[in-house]
Amino acid sequence: MFKWKEEFSVNIKSIDEQHKELFKIGNSLYEIVSIKDGVDRYDEIVEILHKLMDYAEYHFDFEEKLLEENGFPYLKQHRRQHDSFIQKVRSIDERDIDEKQKTIGMDLIIFIANWIESHILKTDMEYKEYMNDKGVY
Repeated sequence: MFKWKEEFSVNIKSIDEQHKELFKIGNSLYEIVSIKDGVDRYDEIVEILHKLMDYAEYHFDFEEKLLEENGFPYLKQHRRQHDSFIQKVRSIDERDIDEKQKTIGMDLIIFIANWIESHILKTDMEYKEYMNDKGVY
């Protein structure tokens, strides 16, 4: 589902590696939700949800610090999008996951896919040239 393509690269090695890790987490969720064996996957879904939250917070903090150190002029707007992502993931009620595993799981997969399309492919690309011009690769 989530395949890394070179067009996703912001040409900053550390950020690209972190984005690839987010793709792996998205893939793990997709694989679990796609299993059609009738087994309760609550624990696995919640574990991946926590992993997504922890890694996203780590990544966003890293990215924001890098942008701030280099004087990126649109950091405030960028940070708002990160905050929105975190709020959305935190708003998922774990009790809902227990009752509606497939639905919540698929909603989360769609959310991650939309995030990749709107944030990585658009918003993150806004800093690519700026950061590369500053010598950040």
